[in-house]
Amino acid sequence: RTMTLPRKMSKINSDALDAAIEEIKKYSEEKKRNFLETVELQISLKNYDPAKDKRFSGAIELPSCPRKTFAICVIGNEKHLGEAKEIGVDFKSVDEVKKMKKNKKMVKKLAKKYDAFLASSTLIKKLPRMMGPGLSKAGKFPTGLSNSENMQTKINELKSTIKFALKSKKTMCMGVPVGQVNMSTEDLHVNVVMSVNKLVSLLKKNWQNVKRLYLKSTMGPSHRIYGF
Repeated sequence: RTMTLPRKMSKINSDALDAAIEEIKKYSEEKKRNFLETVELQISLKNYDPAKDKRFSGAIELPSCPRKTFAICVIGNEKHLGEAKEIGVDFKSVDEVKKMKKNKKMVKKLAKKYDAFLASSTLIKKLPRMMGPGLSKAGKFPTGLSNSENMQTKINELKSTIKFALKSKKTMCMGVPVGQVNMSTEDLHVNVVMSVNKLVSLLKKNWQNVKRLYLKSTMGPSHRIYGF
């Protein structure tokens, strides 16, 4: 059964979105960089007080992976450490993690080095006790991995998942990756639509909380796609 992916969104003009994507792709072709540029959705909110209103957060797995580079570290039991070694993923054993408990700098460094963490389900609840709250504070608390799950599949899921959350109580803006400049217009379009629909569903007043939406590549200019 094939899943039909949404191309439309109530408030964003489909043609305007395609035009913005085409512009971004054209610009990246004309000004070739020596790395693959990411396409980012930039969000500006309104009618929302980050200091008083309830914090929102949510995640969605996109059909086309929005990232090229994504560093993952596995904190695992014997079985998972073996698997991680086999597929060439960085890993940390329970003993290594325990050594970090009294060293906040080490945990901070670890959180900075990786985009996400996977941990054996049997260890998840014990982790804060083992290593302190450092990973949670960095917004990178590990995703659980059971013994029956396939590690590579789980990593691919993580790589395709984007998270929505405001970084601090002072900001009303955020950005999430929605693709890379070498993806097709169609794939980028679907990723953007799904991302925005998810974002709007998380907001208390839905579209009334969205001030402006922009799309831009890493080095390119931004294109407004909503909030004129």
